[in-house]
Amino acid sequence: MKAVVVHEYGGPEVLKFEDYPDPIPGPGEVLVRVAAASVNPIDYKRRAGLTKDFYPMKFPGLIGVDMAGTVVKIGPGVEGFSVGDQVFAMADNTYAELCVVKAAVLAKVPKGLDLIQAAALPLVTTTGNQLLSATEIKAGQTVLVVGAIGNVGRSAVFTAKQRGATAIAGVLKTQMDQAKTIGADQAVATDDDTAIASLATLDAVADTVGGRTAEKLIAKVKPGGVYASVVEVPQNAAKYPSVKVVHVFSKFDRKTLEFMAEAVRDGKLVIPISQKLPLSDAAEAQAAAEKGGVGKILLVA
Repeated sequence: MKAVVVHEYGGPEVLKFEDYPDPIPGPGEVLVRVAAASVNPIDYKRRAGLTKDFYPMKFPGLIGVDMAGTVVKIGPGVEGFSVGDQVFAMADNTYAELCVVKAAVLAKVPKGLDLIQAAALPLVTTTGNQLLSATEIKAGQTVLVVGAIGNVGRSAVFTAKQRGATAIAGVLKTQMDQAKTIGADQAVATDDDTAIASLATLDAVADTVGGRTAEKLIAKVKPGGVYASVVEVPQNAAKYPSVKVVHVFSKFDRKTLEFMAEAVRDGKLVIPISQKLPLSDAAEAQAAAEKGGVGKILLVA
């Protein structure tokens, strides 16, 4: 097969599109012909060696965690999947024409959802849902989602509304107009100290940004409230012992992924796609992703 192979840590230029041995599904595994993979920050951080202390690479090796495709072979002991099924998942080594995925972390693409579009969803929608869940927010309570127009943030706002909570979109001043389009009840500019100061006390914060903004916002969480983050927790958290601080790591959950994907299919949640590039252009795709932006970048195999 063809795949995006990494021979050493470095910039986007170390991503080489070349021949690589076809993977073979073992017990409990499924071989998928990849239709598309999406570019996530963990991908380019791993390529650059920024995660080698806890998520190292073995060279030559592959990267990528999101994928959607079609089942082409079933390993021993797999039940619930058949050759020809359209599937998607958070997996490993997804920047390739073929990918082996554990059946336990594989989900079927909901009928009516485009297979290529499905590749954009696993990591960001699952993370957003689980981030919001970690805030323990209940109907009638108020949660501030920081970085709300990002894809994880959008997913968290959607989940908050599904739970009957009031969702405040925390965005930059330049993003206030965009914030009106994601289903939040209101928006606040997190780079405006006056706006933060005028915020009423919050039941919870769901943070996708971190940094100094986090240090300001934790002060707005009521005693007994929760500050959940997918990035670093506020460095001044010790000053607020009455606030429960939670560091969230995304974990596969089939029901969550299917629920979020159905919401995208039905137009209730929008995960923008900014570019679709050939798998061979992975270096260009990662370089673009590192510059930032709202839309997902997909690599089409």
